[in-house]
Amino acid sequence: MLFVEARFFLFFGIVFGLVWALRSNLWRKRVLTLASYVFYGAWDWRFLGLIMLVTIVSYLVGNAATLLESETKKRKWALGAGIVFSLCVLGLFKYFNFFADSFVDFAGLMGFNAGHVTLNLVLPVGISFYTFQAISYMVDVHRGVIHARRSFLDVAFYIAFFPQLVAGPIVRASDFIPQMDTARKWSDVAVRASVALFLVGFFKKACVSDNIAPYVDLIFADPSAYTAHSVIAGVLLYGIQIYCDFSGYSDMAIATAGLLGYKFPPNFNSPYLSRDIQIFWRRWHISLSSWLRDYLYIPLGGNRKGDMRRDVNLMTTMVLGGLWHGASFNFIIWGFLHGLALMVERTWSDHVAKRFNPMGLIGIIIGTAMTYCWVNLAWIFFRAPTMEESLSIAKTYMTFSSEGTQNLPAVVWPFILAMGVFHIISHRIKLGEMLAQIPPARFALATGALAALALSFVPLGYRPFIYFQF
Repeated sequence: MLFVEARFFLFFGIVFGLVWALRSNLWRKRVLTLASYVFYGAWDWRFLGLIMLVTIVSYLVGNAATLLESETKKRKWALGAGIVFSLCVLGLFKYFNFFADSFVDFAGLMGFNAGHVTLNLVLPVGISFYTFQAISYMVDVHRGVIHARRSFLDVAFYIAFFPQLVAGPIVRASDFIPQMDTARKWSDVAVRASVALFLVGFFKKACVSDNIAPYVDLIFADPSAYTAHSVIAGVLLYGIQIYCDFSGYSDMAIATAGLLGYKFPPNFNSPYLSRDIQIFWRRWHISLSSWLRDYLYIPLGGNRKGDMRRDVNLMTTMVLGGLWHGASFNFIIWGFLHGLALMVERTWSDHVAKRFNPMGLIGIIIGTAMTYCWVNLAWIFFRAPTMEESLSIAKTYMTFSSEGTQNLPAVVWPFILAMGVFHIISHRIKLGEMLAQIPPARFALATGALAALALSFVPLGYRPFIYFQF
């Protein structure tokens, strides 16, 4: 069930009406939890048992932290067992075949003959997101950031809440669970802001991302057939596609939760205007980057144990962040490229930038351009189906040379330029906030006109959100 499908609007209309018709906070939570399981079961009802199992373990580990409050070692063992269980669930469905095949290949290189062992497992939608939320709950309870919930319903509601269930944002327990304690008030709901944000997200996904996807598919399906400028255009188009697709989902998820009275943190903030990779990760998939920082990078030691250890921690975090996206060496290289850039930037900051300030206006422009080029280079490995195609496209991207003769339509370059201008304007003028501030009658007229305009650009058929595969 996609946010851009008619059946979702029917589903949400029913849930929205039921929630606000009920006065009891308990019954609202029950309805929303049940609705969330219906929403998830619409993809494959068989995996409802899996998300329920993850929820049960998280609930038990959280309560164990309270019962064993005075027994530090047992509390740590309980937390460790809960985290290991969640990671094993994630690893079994997402990484078993990848590591099994990698082991066989490595054994072959060493002169041993190992047989292939693979499992025919379907990857559950959203498993990477709800397992991270489960870990967030267990760790936050263990750290004392929140208290363990005595009600199983609260934990189930937090992990399964449908707006963010299948593609984020990754909402932390400490941010969301306290909102459950009191009934949401309609008077506190920013209706116009939420509707405007949903419309912006819908436009990004259905009108921009889905329309440029066929051109991206052409380039990545057969890059050797296209000229260098067409391949480069295809790479830049993919950067636009994945941003509009994922940030569009996040916008709609935040807006949907907002209309039900719950607040999610922002997940994107004009990432392609970043002057370095560190700032990029403060603006791209903010919920994941901050999760990796607080639950992985800092526990590894962060930057507290010297430059070398800091660099190791950075690279470890980014490589594992890449692997989180999928079981492929391409994702590992994607994470490695970002980790490498972060290490270089830290070294530059420590040993060069301290002596003089290179970040005047010219420096900011150069830094932004270099960051944008590097991010798009990394996207090649994120998108390409094989390592061979990744290297082929990367070679063309960096050398501006290709033996291909086919061209994408000439309109793609003006489109890329227009999207860049729109990215800058939207950073300075928040369209959703601007729409929310106009009088109700004008708001209804404006949103109606924009919705009609957006629907005229929607292609036939719907494409799943890119991050559903993660």
